[in-house]
Amino acid sequence: MTTMLASDLPLPRIGRGKVRDIYAVGDDRVLLLATDRISAFDVVMAETIPMKGAVLTQISAWWFNQLEGVVPHHMISADAGAIIKEVPALQAHRAEIAGRAMLCRRTTVFPIECVIRGYLSGSAWKEYAGSDTLAGEKLPPGLLESGKLEPAIFSPATKAESGHDENITVATVRERLGDEVAYTLESMARAVYTLGEKISRDQGIIIADTKFEFGRDSDGRIILIDEVMTPDSSRFWAADAYKPGQPQPSFDKQPLRDYLDVERRAGRWNGEAPPPPLPASVVDATSKRYLEAYRRITGADLTMI
Repeated sequence: MTTMLASDLPLPRIGRGKVRDIYAVGDDRVLLLATDRISAFDVVMAETIPMKGAVLTQISAWWFNQLEGVVPHHMISADAGAIIKEVPALQAHRAEIAGRAMLCRRTTVFPIECVIRGYLSGSAWKEYAGSDTLAGEKLPPGLLESGKLEPAIFSPATKAESGHDENITVATVRERLGDEVAYTLESMARAVYTLGEKISRDQGIIIADTKFEFGRDSDGRIILIDEVMTPDSSRFWAADAYKPGQPQPSFDKQPLRDYLDVERRAGRWNGEAPPPPLPASVVDATSKRYLEAYRRITGADLTMI
């Protein structure tokens, strides 16, 4: 499987994110294609990470299958053959879409990142350490960095086109979307995280926090969309190495972050684009992290046909 920086399919492209290219398939469906682009510290690297796009798509597909009967979702298929049957124009592009494309129901997306925090880490810990708050709301005193939050906290954020998302309160979500929608989004996000945290823990991975997106489909239903509990949308920790009271090594792009931290401390990178070139060893180590995350969560190696 060759790496992909960007795609060019014979469909109307309606969006391009840091990782995914989005194509319209008629009026009611979209094709999400995960490239092998990778970003860190909100900067997209020039290099691609082998198999990354396939890992993101296939982990999401695996989760969507686990979630049948739990919450409705947008996935129609992540199988290249089935996608081509539905979209014959992609017949000549099978090698490009294999493993990395997902055909989905089209929705009107809610402009909220529905974050569930099961552990106190990242930006949440930074705010708490300074003020005992999260998004301005008080948390109990004496919590530890990386400590388990019981119950998990629903911590919504605004969706940012560039830069960091901004944590907001549940009250703000109610003001923007209404009480009923806010309640539904939180309930569905908690249901997905509860199932995902249990399954992942049984496989030796802690999902410290994760973010979900939801949209309303043509029938008016609120459904789960985008990616689900992947190394890009979640903070994964190895359960056997977990030690509360300190930062935890992240089970995804940690080799990339470590390298960029060294470059920044050495004064060779200012944290802005363009990023420094990545050594082959960093690219390889990062690819292996993604593949290992897939293996540990699903219990199988990722093999592409």
